[in-house]
Amino acid sequence: MADPHIHVERQVVQAGADYRNLIAATLGAVPDEPAEVTTGCGTRVPYAMTSPHPERVTCLPCREHAQREYRQFADNVANLGRTPGLAVSAEDLTKAVRRLRDLAERFG
Repeated sequence: MADPHIHVERQVVQAGADYRNLIAATLGAVPDEPAEVTTGCGTRVPYAMTSPHPERVTCLPCREHAQREYRQFADNVANLGRTPGLAVSAEDLTKAVRRLRDLAERFG
């Protein structure tokens, strides 16, 4: 029987359209979507059975994984504020951290 759950990719922060758009804008090429991916719970599933949107993810271990990953990423972005000469305003960093922490909570 096939796994009925919707999962997140193991590298959930690098999943989804926003990341693909960043790569496309940076490199001028769009990476191909893989047929299968490793998920936050450690299984391999078809790419079509994953989602970066918390409301769609039904696998509890994947939700917990995504929550941890987004919290860690938010902490990393917050630490960028201590970098001298950073070309991003404190206000923009605060907004990004707030958005990432909100996303983490939505996975919880």
